[in-house]
This record gives sequence, C-alpha cells and structure tokens, in this order.
Amino acid sequence: MWLLVAFIAVPLIEIALFIQVGGAIGLWPTLLIVVLTAMIGTSLLRNQGALALNNLRSSFNDLRDPTEPLAHGAMILFSGALLLTPGFFTDAIGFSLLIPAVRHAVFAYVRRRVTVQGFSAHPGHQPHHNDPSDIIDGDYQEVDETKRPTHTPSGWTKH
Repeated sequence: MWLLVAFIAVPLIEIALFIQVGGAIGLWPTLLIVVLTAMIGTSLLRNQGALALNNLRSSFNDLRDPTEPLAHGAMILFSGALLLTPGFFTDAIGFSLLIPAVRHAVFAYVRRRVTVQGFSAHPGHQPHHNDPSDIIDGDYQEVDETKRPTHTPSGWTKH
C-alpha cells in the first residue's frame, strides 16, 4: 500500500514544486536548475559509485561481510535514478543519498529491522552437501544420564 501512495504522492509533490518554483523564478530558470542538478548529480554519482565499488572490492578481498558496501552501492544506484528523474523533490532525496552519513543512517535503520540468516565468504559453498565419502560408520551405546563419571573432567568436555 505504501508503494501505491509513493507513486501517487511523488508526482503530485513534484508538480506542486514545479508550479511554486516556476512561479517564483520563471520557466527557463526552473528548467535550467533541473538540467543542472541532473548534470551535477551525475558527476557526484560517478565519484560516489567508484568509491562504493572500491569498498566492495576491498571487502571481498579481505573476506569481510559485503553487506554494507552492497547496501551503499544500491543506495547510490537508487540516488542516480532519482537524480535523473526531473524534479526538485526527487533531486533532494537523490542528493541526500549521495551523502555518506545519510547512507550510514539509512543502513543502520534497515539493519535494525532486517535479520540476516547467514553469510558465507566461500563461493559455491553448500552447507548441506551429501557426499557419500563423508559418511562414517560407527556403533553407539546408550548411556544412562543418572550415572556420574568416575573420573575428573579433562577440560575438553563440560560435565
């Protein structure tokens, strides 16, 4: 439902801002501002995107969790789409997402609300791999839990 509201509200906000700014400074200065913000945003996007890509590469090289660099890259990509969309409201959101402190705050907020199930730094690693050579045959004997061991713990077990 919130996505429907966003698709309706954002164009209405943009139209209202175009009318207000265009009425205050005129048509041509308004259009010039929209084109300039798209050009400046593209330049900033290129620089921030290169930094995010370097951070992602270093996290892969150091075998660190790439979640944060990937999230920053996604936010930079989203900000680029917003900056290329004509409008003052989308430009404001796009420029704010190019600020690293804003991205950190958004990432921290999302991280608190999302639970990650697992992460593996080894590509193609499958934890539930059933290989016949991994099977070990053995015998077992049930031990009554009421019995206490007669020896002292070795330090390797907890009893």
